[in-house]
Amino acid sequence: MATSLEKAKQNPESMKARILEAARKIFGEYGFHGTTTRMIAKAVDIDISTLYYHWGEKGDLYEAVIRDINDGLGNKLIEVETIIKGKPLAQRLDIAIEQMVDYLFENPEISNLTLHRYFMKTRHGSILDFRVPEYLSDIAYSMGLAPDRKDVPVEARMKVLYIMNAIHNFVSGENFFRPMLGMERRQYIQHAKDTLQFFNLAAFT
Repeated sequence: MATSLEKAKQNPESMKARILEAARKIFGEYGFHGTTTRMIAKAVDIDISTLYYHWGEKGDLYEAVIRDINDGLGNKLIEVETIIKGKPLAQRLDIAIEQMVDYLFENPEISNLTLHRYFMKTRHGSILDFRVPEYLSDIAYSMGLAPDRKDVPVEARMKVLYIMNAIHNFVSGENFFRPMLGMERRQYIQHAKDTLQFFNLAAFT
């Protein structure tokens, strides 16, 4: 039997999918504790009972959001790995940064929720916590920082953490940094890429 998340993905126009999309944005902006089911229901213009009918409690919907984000991130990493496979390290880094920066700026709730998990304790466990090590290893292998996907040294995973955290900070900090720098959004994103590529290419090559 299909899960609620699978049903939402199968029918993007459905009420389940609309609620999920709103929940991603609101959880991403306010975190687990700062979000209420009433806020999500209002964003979709439905009553609370309809939200509960489709997704159950807030924790269930939050878990679905995290799973949805992880699925999308995993698919994006597979796509990036296909593009960079076999290329020199400098080119791999350049392409990977370009692709991941664009993806995360298009889906800022990913960076926001990741940083929320770093700094805010919740009573609700998250699949994000036990999938992160897997993603770090996958990225390290794809970038050529480790010869074996199943045996990625801590040093390689730390390098990936450094890159990913730098991207997350540029994405989540956009509304703070961009006015400070006096930049339009497109200009800010391009400068973020240029900065990441400058420091990471120098460090890794």
